[in-house]
Amino acid sequence: TLKNIITMEVTYYGHSCVSIKIGDTHLLVDPFIANNPLASHIDINTIPADYILITSAQQDHISDVEQIAKRTKAQIISNFEISNYFFNLGIENSHPMDLGGLYSFPFGSVKMVPALHSSTFENGTAGGCACGFVIKTLEKTVYVSGATALYFDMQLIPVRYKLDLAILPIGGNFTMDVEDAIMASDFVKCNKVLGYHYDTFNLIKLDDKDLAKRSFKAKGKELILTDIGQSIFV
Repeated sequence: TLKNIITMEVTYYGHSCVSIKIGDTHLLVDPFIANNPLASHIDINTIPADYILITSAQQDHISDVEQIAKRTKAQIISNFEISNYFFNLGIENSHPMDLGGLYSFPFGSVKMVPALHSSTFENGTAGGCACGFVIKTLEKTVYVSGATALYFDMQLIPVRYKLDLAILPIGGNFTMDVEDAIMASDFVKCNKVLGYHYDTFNLIKLDDKDLAKRSFKAKGKELILTDIGQSIFV
């Protein structure tokens, strides 16, 4: 239908995992589901994926990558170190990128942008630079920041892109908190924000979701917080 062509369907799978459906193509970002107690009702064996985008080598971003990639034959899109790590696990279908890189895929373009965050595999080996992604189709553009601090160079994104949605962490402690995310939405010039990377652990509990939404609304912005497994349309 026309709706499927001109919209993106974004599904929140908990923590920093989202699925972005573009037409009949499914992009899965940072799958950490099976080890997340808050997502116990989600069956990772039924999640579709044509591409798996990875922003960081940390376990709370990659723990389900191997299982889902081997089942779906999805192509991994990540930095060289992470792509190589999964290549050595037998997942040869990957597209390595690096910060600032842009590449056109059948569904649209992906630009890899910086994220200020650590990126280390569980065994202690370096996982390259953490990153975010700007995903652009003919109709819509979404920024998935990955786990990150607030940083000034986010202001470069709207120089090139007009965003329809920014997906930003709001949990604090390891990433931006709500106030930083409000500033980040100013930096990227996008007033529609899907919040993620919160509630999974005690250190990133969001105490008052209504207050967070009101804080965004006071600045003329919308903070969307969905249940795990729920979708929104962009």
